[in-house]
Amino acid sequence: MFETCVDLVAEYADVEAQLADPAVHSDQVAARRLGRRFAELGPVVAAYREWQGACGDVAAAQELAETDPDFAEEAQQQAARRDAAAERLTTLLLPRDPMDDKDVIVEVKAGEGGEESALFAGDLARMYMRYAERHGWSAQVIDSVESDLGGYKGISIAMKAKGVPEPGQAPFARLKFEGGVHRVQRVPVTESQGRIHTSAAGVLVLPEAEEVDVVIDPNDLRIDVYRSSGPGGQSVNTTDSAVRITHLPTGVVVSCQNEKSQLQNKESAMRILRARLLAEAEEQAAREASDARRSQVRTVDRSERIRTYNFSENRINDHRVGYKAHNLDQVLDGDLDAVIDACVEADQAARLSGSDE
Repeated sequence: MFETCVDLVAEYADVEAQLADPAVHSDQVAARRLGRRFAELGPVVAAYREWQGACGDVAAAQELAETDPDFAEEAQQQAARRDAAAERLTTLLLPRDPMDDKDVIVEVKAGEGGEESALFAGDLARMYMRYAERHGWSAQVIDSVESDLGGYKGISIAMKAKGVPEPGQAPFARLKFEGGVHRVQRVPVTESQGRIHTSAAGVLVLPEAEEVDVVIDPNDLRIDVYRSSGPGGQSVNTTDSAVRITHLPTGVVVSCQNEKSQLQNKESAMRILRARLLAEAEEQAAREASDARRSQVRTVDRSERIRTYNFSENRINDHRVGYKAHNLDQVLDGDLDAVIDACVEADQAARLSGSDE
């Protein structure tokens, strides 16, 4: 049982030795990769050692109980400890999403509902930025198009963890289940008779791609420049600083206009383009994978309605996992961990079930 852990313990010791070598840190990319692997292996090694120790303690207590019945209870306690360690280790050994240690780009776009949808997109964007703040991540708006009443027709936010996060705590690992259609039920500010309206906004969560993750041939790009515009279509820049990049082989189009510098907008657009191309490659791999390897919670269908925010009842519902709570005000203030944890736990349960088949 847990034979693979022997090799993981050896790898953990090897990575630890490499990180102790000052020469390794002259290559920041390699050092970061080793740091991530060290952080990933640490909990596995700790759980394996806990399980080994508990197994030894169970055997010792059972042997003593043969001559002294007082040790029977001790044997039961150690058996419970052993089983708990085994359960944790089994979960830790599940195949991980290779993107889980990535930073993210979160895109929020207004959907049906006009100005009310744009206002809700703004609420979601602020919710994610406050969530990032709670976790100590940096959050940078790299592109946005505002609506007339202060919402967003579309906004892209890059979120980056500081240092090497623990496994399962990187931005993509926490936010990947947010992708989909978010529905809101409330009385819009534009409603004069107090009637509740339903509208929606779409969220797309992309793992931030490093240049080594996605190689883009400059000959595959068509780059257009134009003048950026603000709410209502009025020009907000007198120079052609906005940038639109089209990736010809895939047809993916990215536009950025937030910065006054054409170069900065181009760099932001390339960040989003790399992330989208990496996400498309991952989705293609997921479609080709066996059913047992596909996440039961996360979906590549961006049209899926995943959650409802009901303001009159202060209620939030996640339709995929049956999560319901009456703390919508706190959730919109960035207190998202409970609903995200419910999605993570459902995903782990589905993968455990698949691994048993």
